[in-house]
Amino acid sequence: MADVHSKEIRSKNMAAIKGKNTKPEMLVRKFLFANGHRYKLHDKNLPGKPDIVLPKYKTVIFVHGCFWHGHKSCKYFVVPKTRTEWWLNKINGNIVNDERALKTLIKEGWKIITIWECNLKSPKVAKTLNALLKKLS
Repeated sequence: MADVHSKEIRSKNMAAIKGKNTKPEMLVRKFLFANGHRYKLHDKNLPGKPDIVLPKYKTVIFVHGCFWHGHKSCKYFVVPKTRTEWWLNKINGNIVNDERALKTLIKEGWKIITIWECNLKSPKVAKTLNALLKKLS
């Protein structure tokens, strides 16, 4: 099946996707703040630059996009039909970087919570956010 967009439009769309302050990340941040948690964002001094850092709990939270981080068995992770090899290299590189960062953070004594984008969609969002609160208490 061919792409519904021209090469130029697809390139523009993909280039516009943000790596920080995404909708799923903002949802988690607002929820944490509303529940009294204070945090740091994208700490460059920590491996993987976690999306949210809760120093009080020595906990980091990664809010992963299912496509960009290769969420296995997820309906939102679909390998593109064009430039497949390039995309798989990109996504697999992200997965390797994620694993490396997690190993280092664990060695440094950090607790790690990973929240997948698909779990922040209805009807799973309330359950996911409540589970996050339980992990922090």
